[in-house]
Amino acid sequence: MSDAATPSRLLLRLFLPFGLGYFVSYVFRTVNAVIAPDLVTDLGLSPASLGLLTSAYFLTFAAFQLPLGILLDRYGSRRVESVLLLFAAAGALLFSLADSLSMLLLGRALIGLGVSACLMAAFKSFSAWLPADRLPFANGVQMVSGGLGALTATTPVQMALQITDWRGVFLLLAGLGLLAAIAVFLLVPEQPLAGEKESFRQQLDGLKIVLSSRTFWRIAPWAFTSQAAYLSIQGLWSGPWLRDVALYGREQVADVLFIIALAMIAGYFAFGSLAGKLSKYGVAPGTVAAGGMAVFLLVQLLLVVAPQYAALLWPGFGFFGTACILPYAVLAQSFPKSLTGRSNTSLNLLVFVAAFAAQWLIGAIIGLWPLSESGGYQPAGYRSAFLLLIACQLLTAGWYGYAGLKKKSGQPGA
Repeated sequence: MSDAATPSRLLLRLFLPFGLGYFVSYVFRTVNAVIAPDLVTDLGLSPASLGLLTSAYFLTFAAFQLPLGILLDRYGSRRVESVLLLFAAAGALLFSLADSLSMLLLGRALIGLGVSACLMAAFKSFSAWLPADRLPFANGVQMVSGGLGALTATTPVQMALQITDWRGVFLLLAGLGLLAAIAVFLLVPEQPLAGEKESFRQQLDGLKIVLSSRTFWRIAPWAFTSQAAYLSIQGLWSGPWLRDVALYGREQVADVLFIIALAMIAGYFAFGSLAGKLSKYGVAPGTVAAGGMAVFLLVQLLLVVAPQYAALLWPGFGFFGTACILPYAVLAQSFPKSLTGRSNTSLNLLVFVAAFAAQWLIGAIIGLWPLSESGGYQPAGYRSAFLLLIACQLLTAGWYGYAGLKKKSGQPGA
């Protein structure tokens, strides 16, 4: 389908409901970076408990990715996402009413399950309705809606906390989740589904094709370690880092998180547009992704060795971390359309398992140091945790380069 053959009404039916769903998903994902002090005060959470609570979203999100890919290829984005968003709304309602860590964990887990399709369902629909060369830009536009959600979860949430408490914030989010479910069900067009005619065994065979692909395993390790760092830090630990390492006050923290989210929005637009334009000159999206993720890795290292430049480095973190989304478009172009749901959700499974582990592990490492005199966490804990994530990314970046050289040389296993 050419751009000229893509009517504006269809684009609105794709971008608006999916954008609202992903907006809500990203507010859920990042809001704890602002409300963390309130959760700690109200429930007496340790760093490890705070990390576990926030990362419960990632755990259920990840656990549903493989069945989600099969469901998307068989039933389509409209039906699958609209039902799942109802679980997110129910989880937000439970979270707002919780009076114990276990209830908070259950609510957070339901939220993670409920928003698990918000990105992959959009990518699946885009691959069905839009030309392949427009997928990096379309995916970038979808990610912008997530950036707007991250933006809303910063200073606007901090302002809302002057009027209500964190429970009131989650009641509002429950309503938005319900609204998103209705919008997806009523507006998103049904797409043609090759997977609808497949047997369950054939669908599993399709999943096997993806998971045995050398292309998948060249790209996936660096993609999921980079995204794990991006999601776990930006979604929770950026706020405490700014408080404990940069020594910012609460309003300053919210303002910097706001700037990070703005940089994220700019990054999604920039990398999506750049990948699309450079592809016309023979530069593969994978090359653009690798360049962006390499700079993202450098920014993380600078945060460890030069934290005094936090005001400059954190916007760079938000901007260059968005390059981590390009591997999804690379995979969508590497497999038949009937397998795009399974290829993207397979990567997403790895991303969110890694994000769960990273977010919890950062808290566990930080907890190895005693609290500071002001009651915050020690900078040495953040430094050690961040260095561990950086080491993982360096190893997987090396594998990406090595596997690429083997492929060019035509060695066995390339």
